[in-house]
Amino acid sequence: IVQRTCFYAIEEKFVATWLTLDYICDLFYVLDTVIGFRTGFLEQGILVRDLSLLKKRYMRSSRFKWDIASLLPTDLLYLKLGIHTPLVRVNRFLRTGRMNEALDRMETRTSYPNTFRVAKLMLYIFVLIHWNACVYFSLSNYIGFGADPWVYPNISDPDFATTRRQYFYCFWFSTLILTTVGDTPPPEREEEYLFLVADMLIAVLVFASVVGSMGDVISSLRDRDNVFFPNHELVKGYLRSRRISKELQKRVNDWYQHLHINKKITRENEILQHLPITLQTAIAVSVHLPTLSKVTIFQNCENSLLEQLVLKLTPQVYSPGEYVCKKGDVGHEMYIIKEGKLAVVADDGVTQFAVLGEGNFFGEISILNIKGNKSGNRRTANIRSIGYSDLFSLSKEDLTETLLEYPAAKRLLEEKGRQILTKMGMLEETDEGEGEVEKTEDKVKRLEASLEALQTKLARLIAELESSARKMIHLECYKRFLFRINNSAKKIHFAITGIN
Repeated sequence: IVQRTCFYAIEEKFVATWLTLDYICDLFYVLDTVIGFRTGFLEQGILVRDLSLLKKRYMRSSRFKWDIASLLPTDLLYLKLGIHTPLVRVNRFLRTGRMNEALDRMETRTSYPNTFRVAKLMLYIFVLIHWNACVYFSLSNYIGFGADPWVYPNISDPDFATTRRQYFYCFWFSTLILTTVGDTPPPEREEEYLFLVADMLIAVLVFASVVGSMGDVISSLRDRDNVFFPNHELVKGYLRSRRISKELQKRVNDWYQHLHINKKITRENEILQHLPITLQTAIAVSVHLPTLSKVTIFQNCENSLLEQLVLKLTPQVYSPGEYVCKKGDVGHEMYIIKEGKLAVVADDGVTQFAVLGEGNFFGEISILNIKGNKSGNRRTANIRSIGYSDLFSLSKEDLTETLLEYPAAKRLLEEKGRQILTKMGMLEETDEGEGEVEKTEDKVKRLEASLEALQTKLARLIAELESSARKMIHLECYKRFLFRINNSAKKIHFAITGIN
């Protein structure tokens, strides 16, 4: 509308095209208004779908008033002012709020919000420069084309007569003014000075907006990296202050570089804490459940148990040549290989017995306290990362805490662990005496639990007895008080009778 009003040649040359686009847009406006009558809303967290309620709410809202005002048939003014006066459709700008709403919703749904913010800012700047170019051309027409060096050159010149050259020149001149880049001819008339002053003020606001928006984008990117990855600068400052060897510093830097280049996230649990527990579980199940299901001891377990365990998995990244565990160490966690390769090596660190790849796991027996385990929950091999390896670890404490709520699964896991140890020849045979001792221990535990329950009941009975005793004492005192009042009343009665 603004361009057609200022660049009259564009309006006159393509009037049929403009009118077609105008009424196609009006059709979309009408459809948007119809959809407004059927747009649901949340009331106390429940989506309202009743058409009568939707209609009432929409008609009472300010949005309905703006939508109706934008659809007023101001085109009828064409009959009086002529078909080449597109400014009569200026009320269509009242729909701008709907565009802002759409952009805001797209920003929350896109996977790249920072890129979208930059694109939206550039769109606003483009529209501002476009409108400013239109006003500049209209002002040049008012003053007179070619009247001075500042205005648009005389359109009688063939080089500046075409419509395309008119628009591109004005857009370029508007960009120079608003970005304050490059030299422009000095103004000579009052109108030109006022136009430049207004543009300079707008340019200051635009520049501040651009700088602020880009600063916010950069800050949000930095904050996102700080959430996804550990603070590298902080660690590097610590290493320098402690005068750590260059070799070790290089290993640390290489580790950070691997995280950033391959987008490895080591703080998944901290990030997911911002979500409710149901969504945390759903995401963890989607990401980690297929990996956890590959572990032998967890196969055929309840889905609810696996869903609890996936929340306990901790991602870890190991550098080339780094030991994940060493022979003889006490095992406090098991590992599942997500990516990379690990070697089972001898004590010399060179001889390789086997190579573990993606989907393999180890250390699962060490997190189960299985009686008769000859290794005594200690590592039986040296595991070293060949390259960069991504692992998931599950600690013994987390597994024990989870299994407290699943006693059947606990017995199943222990039985599977015994079978694995038996095949490996790492399980000691237990005689009947030991079985009787275990049974006795179970009986003692049950008796202790029963004793605790009886003690709790006894404490409750004692408390009730004390309460009843207090009530009896209060009742006895009340009876004595009534007895004394009764005796006093009798004495008073006899005294009055004697006087009479």
